[in-house]
Amino acid sequence: MPKLRSTEPSKPHARLEKWIWLLIYGGLFAFILGFATSRTDAALGWSIATPGAIAAAVGVVLIYVRSRLKDDKQ
Repeated sequence: MPKLRSTEPSKPHARLEKWIWLLIYGGLFAFILGFATSRTDAALGWSIATPGAIAAAVGVVLIYVRSRLKDDKQ
């Protein structure tokens, strides 16, 4: 009987995927919160929105990095 390959990522890859989605969703939430806050206080709003946008962009870049990593399980 052939060995079935597991679809679950290895532990380091799973940790990376957790960080990816945390950065994307957390960054988008912070960006939207900062954008909404900028209507009443522009400096505060953009100081919240800018790191949020950067965090979301880092998450997207990490998706590319994850796609280029080789799986240890075979």
